[in-house]
Amino acid sequence: MLSHLTVENYALIEHLELDLDPHLNIITGETGAGKSILLGAIGLLLGAKNDGAAIKDSSRGCIVEGIFNIEGLNLEPLFGELDIEYDGQTVIRRIITPSGKSRAFVNDVPVQLTQLRELGAHLIDIHSQHQTPILSSPAFRMRATDTMAGTMALKAEYTAQYESMLSISRELQHLQAETEQGRRDEEWLRFQVEELEGAALHEDEVARLEAEQALLASADTIGEMLCSAASALNDEETGVLPRLKSIEQGLLRCRDSYHAADELAERLHSTLLEIKDIEYTIASDAERIESDPARLEAVDMRLATLWSLCRKHHAADVAELIAIRDNYKTKLDAITYGDERMAALEERLAEVRRSAEALAERLHTQRAAAIEGFGEEMSQRLSLLGMPDAVFNVVLEPTADLTPEGKEEASFVFTANKNMAPQPIERIASGGEMSRMMLSLKSLLARRMNLPAIIFDEIDTGVSGRIADAMGEIIADLSESMQVVNITHLPQVASKGSAHFVVYKEDGRSNIRRLNGEERITEIAKMLSGSDITEAAILQARHLLAK
Repeated sequence: MLSHLTVENYALIEHLELDLDPHLNIITGETGAGKSILLGAIGLLLGAKNDGAAIKDSSRGCIVEGIFNIEGLNLEPLFGELDIEYDGQTVIRRIITPSGKSRAFVNDVPVQLTQLRELGAHLIDIHSQHQTPILSSPAFRMRATDTMAGTMALKAEYTAQYESMLSISRELQHLQAETEQGRRDEEWLRFQVEELEGAALHEDEVARLEAEQALLASADTIGEMLCSAASALNDEETGVLPRLKSIEQGLLRCRDSYHAADELAERLHSTLLEIKDIEYTIASDAERIESDPARLEAVDMRLATLWSLCRKHHAADVAELIAIRDNYKTKLDAITYGDERMAALEERLAEVRRSAEALAERLHTQRAAAIEGFGEEMSQRLSLLGMPDAVFNVVLEPTADLTPEGKEEASFVFTANKNMAPQPIERIASGGEMSRMMLSLKSLLARRMNLPAIIFDEIDTGVSGRIADAMGEIIADLSESMQVVNITHLPQVASKGSAHFVVYKEDGRSNIRRLNGEERITEIAKMLSGSDITEAAILQARHLLAK
């Protein structure tokens, strides 16, 4: 339950602190005083999106903090799944910065809004007066039916199989379309693959061929230059090498009288060795490099072939051409082996569908067994709320195929008159009847869901008198097993509270305070007679509080 609430700089609220009763908390106040603002602040704690209007004073941030007593609710596994540290007194804090950015903390640990929403769904259920139309929502009706039938875990198992079935079906459809398109292109693809594979592509081939092409194109000139260089280095009379050898020998003859001769001769010898190596290389290349028109033509043709393929396939280079070839091969393989893959997927799809259909059948069986009792409990509560002849039933209508809910839809049918057959509630129920049905349904669901707290925002709209008193009794009865916060304009409902808070506006700011005994009498009397409180209203207020 929510034991303490702090709101700072939110909408019309400057600063507010509230200690809530573990049972029935009544909140009253004039229209526009800020009751809905209070609900908005609590919504932020539960992970609601910031609508951009949260901050009252734009120079500082907005803070909403709630202390929740969650001992005995078995929420430790959920905290583990959400990777949040568990504490029996859990503190949730939501901060909206002046720039509009939002931060959330659970027990002082930062959390994502998705984590906060999942945790909040296990802490408080907020029912606003604007939610009554969800009775017409097929998804809500089925969720309510599953809650009453105790089939939520089975439904989750079915949902997993159903979503797996959809995923496999999408994959199969994509493969079928891909294979069908591929078959139309198969002959063209096969030709491209054969052509590119026949080209025996190598990533570095172009650079190597271009270097060889440049060499072959200048072979005569290069050969002449190399022969001339080799002669200049090694000619017996004029060559560099013989002359340097002669100098080396001369230095060695003078070493006894010229002490530097040894060092100079050694250095010269090293130079001789290097020049000999150069001369050997030049001589070898002179023999190797020769004009070869046939080879040059072959190189030219190979390069032309490669560049032609690049242009044809819009490739920047051979590496990209190889990637295109591999992509064509992949597509061709998909066509070749597509039937096998489709057959495997079809078999898997059939298997998952059988599992989903079996789960849908189990869901139907358990739902069908529970809906009669569900309808009887709803009818009993509606009878207490002034509709003694009311009949409420759940009708399970089969669907043509599996849906997210199973193989059926739930319809809520209702009549308030014993001489009229039940009809879908969205067609015949009035606003007051919808409110009473919603309260009856919420009271049943809250007990089944084992929620620690529920908030009703004017769920009693459209009723008055004895019916209002009966609604108050149901709400009060619900608060015996869980915390209830009820925003109301009805004195009959307000009188049932364990604690009564009034929201009021002062100097343009919303405030809230808990009323003592005499203040409650005055507040309920005001709700009965308006701003001019009469003695009769005071007496009636005392009577309501004494019941």
